[in-house]
Amino acid sequence: MIFVTSDQIAGKTIKKTLGIVRGNTIRARHLGRDISAALKNIVGGEIKDYTKMMAESREQALDRMVEEAESLGANAILNVRFATSMIMQSASEILAYGTAVIVE
Repeated sequence: MIFVTSDQIAGKTIKKTLGIVRGNTIRARHLGRDISAALKNIVGGEIKDYTKMMAESREQALDRMVEEAESLGANAILNVRFATSMIMQSASEILAYGTAVIVE
């Protein structure tokens, strides 16, 4: 599966547009991580636990988007984007979305 942030893929021709596909995940923070983050906020620096959690969340959202595209018969996804939103005070959603297509 090819997925790109552009509206075309160099050297490929779009044969069919299948529509929008998406994948998301919602993650909650962990109390232990919050304590560590609060301390990091005082002294500064990267909060590695949160960085790791967000990276894993992005990958999971992408995987789910690709699964949906494959179920439609797509072999590529164009215009891939991410969106985030806060669901509640300690939980956030990451959404990956794009346009599923068949390319040759």
